[in-house]
Amino acid sequence: MTMETIAINYIEFNVKNIAKSKAFYSALGWKFVDYGEQYCEFNSGALKGGFFQADDVNSKGGALVILFSHDLENTLNNIKNAGGIITADIFEFPGGKRFHFKDSDGYELAVWSNV
Repeated sequence: MTMETIAINYIEFNVKNIAKSKAFYSALGWKFVDYGEQYCEFNSGALKGGFFQADDVNSKGGALVILFSHDLENTLNNIKNAGGIITADIFEFPGGKRFHFKDSDGYELAVWSNV
């Protein structure tokens, strides 16, 4: 029997305000498709996911979602300009550099580059 490789293929975030989340992530070049008033799909170019509008948003704990960028400085500035909060400035690690930020709902994500 062959073992199938299972990989992350789609990710959903509960958000308080879809329009605000779309405005934030559009600064990173993401595209959106609305499916009613409470759900929209995003496409980062590398991964698809969704925003589900919910009253209860728990942005603490859980897995750290890490995005990739060819230009960390530019991405960091875009996140700041969109209202993101940098929680860890650019630092080196084996294999590249990265930084962490919080989005408009308080989710902490990271961005890395191998350059």
